[in-house]
Amino acid sequence: MSRHVVTFGEIMMRLNPPGYLRFQQARSFDVTYAGGEANVAASLAQFGVPAQFVTRLPANELADACLSYLHTFGVGTDFVVRGGDRLGIYFLENGAAQRGSKVIYDRSGSSIATIESGVVDWKRAFENASWFHWTGITPAISESLAAVCLEGIRAAKAAGVTVSCDLNFRKKLWKWGKTASQVMPEMVSLCDVAIGNEEDAEQVFGIKAPEVDVERGKVEAGAYRCVAEELKERFPGLRRIAITLRGSISASHNTWSGVLYDGRQLYTGPQYDILPIVDRVGGGDSFAGGLIFRLLMDPDDLQGALDFAVAASCLKHSIWYDFNCSTVEEVQGLLKSGGSGRVQR
Repeated sequence: MSRHVVTFGEIMMRLNPPGYLRFQQARSFDVTYAGGEANVAASLAQFGVPAQFVTRLPANELADACLSYLHTFGVGTDFVVRGGDRLGIYFLENGAAQRGSKVIYDRSGSSIATIESGVVDWKRAFENASWFHWTGITPAISESLAAVCLEGIRAAKAAGVTVSCDLNFRKKLWKWGKTASQVMPEMVSLCDVAIGNEEDAEQVFGIKAPEVDVERGKVEAGAYRCVAEELKERFPGLRRIAITLRGSISASHNTWSGVLYDGRQLYTGPQYDILPIVDRVGGGDSFAGGLIFRLLMDPDDLQGALDFAVAASCLKHSIWYDFNCSTVEEVQGLLKSGGSGRVQR
């Protein structure tokens, strides 16, 4: 594939106690690097799609290590801007059974939070691009970053590039003066594809699915048709609307599926019963990566795109850390087997 995908957002150092230790038990932390849009780029690179991740990083050795980590997974960093004071950090305590995971952010004043308009060369970044992906995490971080993200979206549209957004609502991040419901509509109105989980549309736009109980694992695909229809009515430019469906039975046991709406038909993906979960962080990003990959391969096969995305993100739950280290063949194998988990010899 000659044309590449561009993603834009923050990447952070991820620090987590080994295994399922709690923060107060930790005497060391595992170090990796992650962020919603970087996770998508890594998934696409594993599937053989040239992917460029755009961000701003400080000019120090930690940022160099972060770039090396991205390169290890085949992610391009040609348009990364250097500057600012620090790399953001997030601490993750992995949950198990009835104890949920915990996240502590240490990203205030990060390099990308202080980025300014005009710094990213969007015209050059989109010269050979076919797709641009961002998430709702990015405009939540700071007012200036929200402006740069909108700048990127407008540049992508001007270049004729397909634009996708994962709504990704993070209440803890919207602290700079405006709410998601005030900022996101203008940005989403310029998108071709919107992705969200079973709660994002409600938290960002007040659109709620009827009669669902996420906490008890009761998530019916059909209940989200009205959510997709209302999103389409509010944002007519959206050609595809995808919603991931997670039933949270416990921190170690989830059901997982998704739906895809094209303005006429609601497609329903397979449902997987995931037990035990190794690491669910990045699950939604792996869904987005799988969906983008299959829509690039065949934009008219919506059922195939949804099935691939659900299967890809199902596999991610079995993999430590944020990046989905799954191949196209492994995802296709899961779709064929239905999830037997047999040894591959």
